[in-house]
Amino acid sequence: MEAYIFNFHDVVLFMTIIECIMLALFQWALPTGRHLSSTMLISFLLSTSIHSGCVLLLWNDMVHTTDFFDLKVIPYLLMLATLLKGPALYFYVASLTEQEFKLKRVHLLHLAPLAISWLLLLAFGLDSDAMRWRSEGQTDTATAVVNFLWHSSKVIPFIYGLASVYLVRHYYQSLKDQYSSISSSEPGWLSVLTIGFLLSWAFSLFVHISAQFVSEQMSNYLGISENYVIFVLINGLFAYSAAYAHRVLTTKPIASKEVLPEQPDDSAIDKVRKGMEVEQLYLEQNLNIEEFSNRIDLPVRDVSGVINKHFGTNFFEFMNSYRVEEAKRLLADPAHSNMTILDILLQAGFNSKSAFHRFFKRLVGMSPSEYRKQQTQKKSA
Repeated sequence: MEAYIFNFHDVVLFMTIIECIMLALFQWALPTGRHLSSTMLISFLLSTSIHSGCVLLLWNDMVHTTDFFDLKVIPYLLMLATLLKGPALYFYVASLTEQEFKLKRVHLLHLAPLAISWLLLLAFGLDSDAMRWRSEGQTDTATAVVNFLWHSSKVIPFIYGLASVYLVRHYYQSLKDQYSSISSSEPGWLSVLTIGFLLSWAFSLFVHISAQFVSEQMSNYLGISENYVIFVLINGLFAYSAAYAHRVLTTKPIASKEVLPEQPDDSAIDKVRKGMEVEQLYLEQNLNIEEFSNRIDLPVRDVSGVINKHFGTNFFEFMNSYRVEEAKRLLADPAHSNMTILDILLQAGFNSKSAFHRFFKRLVGMSPSEYRKQQTQKKSA
């Protein structure tokens, strides 16, 4: 009987390799209009593909290419893939969400861990056998370097995963400062993906640490399960990039070199209040802070200062609080009793049913239907 080469777990790795390459080609061919984010996504996909290939060649003794490649090149590719996937994900999120984000020379510092790992591999002459702790006559120093490289390959992606999750959270807060209507799919999908990869890399770190305390068989099972998680996440990344990435709202900094006063002046406050109470600009569904500032002839930084410091809120909350008040007025007015809840939320400036119900319940303490019923009973009493 012929010996098998691949088991089912290896097939998952192989599928991940092929899928990442195909997705990278798809992303390269897709005209997104976001060159940098597309480049970062391709880099991330290729890093994941290379990592899966290195794992397959490193731990499956039945799979070979050439002796030189398997023994000498694989360690360098492995460190390349593991130490670049974190920065690639982080810069993908940054370029996707920040309108003015550009790569600068200072960002080359993110390549420092990779450069150090390659120097260590070269200086100590470490090959694939050394990375698998199979090298005969390996010194204690070389073993310590191998352990350091494996530690780094687990810890550094985890750190970038944390940074990516923080970036998405900051992005969501920035959206609230600049937009009056936000689709939950925009920050939601990014959150799911970044948290997903963070948990995957956290699990990888956990497996690496637990290998010191559990049996080799259990450690192998845990390591294999990580491959399945990556496969699922890559499919999720494809679904997101194909369906949502081109629709993600971007943010840009509002800050100015000038220091804002502790309290905005009265004229700025009056302009903002007039825009809301007289011109009723909040009724425009997709209004953002730039459009609002243009309409009331006030710089964005001043509008932001008035809303943040005088009214004590952000642009998103500020606009929707006025919309809720308008909805309350329409719900309580008998002249609008024939309007449906959907008609009212649209007329009040909302463009999302879920956002309307969420804001209304939080600010009023009851649902729109309950509020309308309460007001009808008051008028008939």
